[in-house]
Amino acid sequence: MQDISQRVRELREQLNYHNRKYYVEDNPEISDFEYDSMLRELENLEAEHPELITSTSPTQRVGGKVSGKFEPVEHAVVMESLQDAFSYDELREFDRRVRAEAPDAVYSVEPKIDGLSVSLEYENGRLVRGSTRGDGRTGENVTANLRTVMSIPLEIDNAPEFLEVRGEVYMPRSSFLKLVERQENEGETPAKNPRNAAAGSLRQKDPAIAGSRGLDIFLFNVQQTTYDGLTGHIQSLDYLRSLGLKTLPFYTRCDTFDEVLAEVKRIGDSRGSLPFDIDGAVIKVDDFALREKMGSTAKFPRWAIAYKYPPEEKQTVLRKIEINVGRTGALTPTAVFDTITLAGTSVSRAVLHNQDFIAEKDIRIGDTIVVRKAGDIIPEVVSSVSHADNSQPYEMPRFCPSCHAPVFRDEDEAALRCTNAECPAQLMRHLIHFVSRDAMDIEGLGEAVIEQLVGAGLISTPADIYRLSAEDIAGLERMGDKSAANIMAAIEQSKQNNLSRLIFALGIRHVGQKAAKLLAEHFGNMDAVMSADESEISSISGFGEIMAQSVHEFFSLPQTADYIARLRRCGLNMTEPDSKVSDTLAGLTVVVTGTLPTLGRNEANALIESHGGKAASSVSKKTSYVLAGEAAGSKLTKANELGIPVIDEETFLKMIKDR
Repeated sequence: MQDISQRVRELREQLNYHNRKYYVEDNPEISDFEYDSMLRELENLEAEHPELITSTSPTQRVGGKVSGKFEPVEHAVVMESLQDAFSYDELREFDRRVRAEAPDAVYSVEPKIDGLSVSLEYENGRLVRGSTRGDGRTGENVTANLRTVMSIPLEIDNAPEFLEVRGEVYMPRSSFLKLVERQENEGETPAKNPRNAAAGSLRQKDPAIAGSRGLDIFLFNVQQTTYDGLTGHIQSLDYLRSLGLKTLPFYTRCDTFDEVLAEVKRIGDSRGSLPFDIDGAVIKVDDFALREKMGSTAKFPRWAIAYKYPPEEKQTVLRKIEINVGRTGALTPTAVFDTITLAGTSVSRAVLHNQDFIAEKDIRIGDTIVVRKAGDIIPEVVSSVSHADNSQPYEMPRFCPSCHAPVFRDEDEAALRCTNAECPAQLMRHLIHFVSRDAMDIEGLGEAVIEQLVGAGLISTPADIYRLSAEDIAGLERMGDKSAANIMAAIEQSKQNNLSRLIFALGIRHVGQKAAKLLAEHFGNMDAVMSADESEISSISGFGEIMAQSVHEFFSLPQTADYIARLRRCGLNMTEPDSKVSDTLAGLTVVVTGTLPTLGRNEANALIESHGGKAASSVSKKTSYVLAGEAAGSKLTKANELGIPVIDEETFLKMIKDR
């Protein structure tokens, strides 16, 4: 047992080291395969010896589901906002006020990351809490979701007894583009910009969803610490970096105001080349003692200011409007215009969303239009400046451009949809979705291979994928026997996927991964899902009426029954495994509060549910037990007032083991 414990410690140390090299320093030393192998070994060892699992293990970044609302967090140090400046004259006025207090003041200048401001608290090097800024004085506890951000270490070496840092959680442009593409393919309303996407991801009730969004963080401030060796801002950022924390990618010392303006301009000129969004530059007095002397107004610190860059907009001529058909049959209009340069890249296309959007802005072919990049990433048409001679208001087509079937508009939606379930455009996107990583996860069957298989007449439905032979695949362009064998193995392996993956792969409107998981867990098998009525489906916690109606309508179609029957004959698994370990806590409601010695909040909730209990987020008369750790707070107080039994982690673990 000692050897196993030692190996677990070694694996954790190695994985934490390589996490830092990859996510913080951008300097990986090993391949993804080597990293995944170590992580898999650790997962296997912890599965065999659950008593060795700790909340800071690399395997525990994504925990169980967060139930109820996020808990409020009172910030000991107010997370202040900054005064905005929109001109260099305003910056000069700021400098004049600072120089009146300290003629020799030194500034730091840094990019203003466009994301969501958060606080991270470390006790003896261990991440104990993460919270949003909120109104500056009260935020929300989003620790479970922040633990999924790979660039946030769960433990840091050589740390002070206590350290609270402030940073900006953001979504890199590459992650944002992938999210928008997936949302559009799913028929969902795409996120408007990376900032909104990051904020929405961080406030997901399910940490697994937040963990799938590719979030990142830059730290830019020390809020409070027991370490007393910091006298200036730049020094503090260097100190955080030495601890292995991911600070801002660049920050510059400026001794004169001319240097400040030059750096503000340099940062602005670099916006288009950065892999993340910024919406300004922040100028701060570097010296902490001077900051203390200058203080704050009722709204802003007097020692800092944010210069906001104006959005770049350009005029161009709209040449045509193309119509694309998505996986769900939605017709999406796209503007095609003369190429312009925005935020450092060439742009010639922008999505026009739907007929209502086009009519509201009165966009016509031949118009001179204004285009900008939303969040410096997604091109969008702002307005029509002038119409061309003899132009006509644009009307969406009445027939699908792919299959020429009639289109219709749902009463509750702005989108037009093709009425033909076998529309070739829908077919291609449906097949690509079916084999994707979050669905059936058939590695090797990428978009290019799917297109070849469809083009060769080898597949026209997902069921056809399971009738392919190695010879069929090997005969495709740039394919050989080895590649074909790997794909065939992946196809065979996918037959064992849980029901939740299959339901998601079916591409039911309004049903994402989370909803598919809820359906599978509630009904247990495909037959039960197919025979459920709308009221049964809507009774599932987390399901709304629209989702329930969509699911019921999908499984009521005769072609769906035939579709499922063909997949069943191909040998696909149609059941969801029961995640319940025992009924030890059946009928009991347990509330977890405070910081437990070894279990994270999500780990404890997962254990409660896997042993038949209900993990609740608030204390009431119906609560059976309150599982309390350090700094339990108001929930512990309420439990004592109501006379509800309070247990510690040791008692809880013994309870689920012995009962």
